[in-house]
Amino acid sequence: MAQIKVFYEPEAELLSVFWQSPRKNQIGTELGDGIILFKDGVSGEPIGVEVLSYRPGDARLDAVSVELGQSSQMQPAN
Repeated sequence: MAQIKVFYEPEAELLSVFWQSPRKNQIGTELGDGIILFKDGVSGEPIGVEVLSYRPGDARLDAVSVELGQSSQMQPAN
């Protein structure tokens, strides 16, 4: 089972979500609207996101959906 780690720092208004361990060589790319995507610096695989100026109830997270599972179980669209 996948573990997701969520860190919230209210004083800094910072929300971090990692589905893999943070890395020393990670690379952050701003996606816009104060959302940063973290990737492994070697493989380029996404490992987490950070939301700047976050407060509980933030509308930027209304459209987030998370699906966990193996890609081999997914059916192709017709």
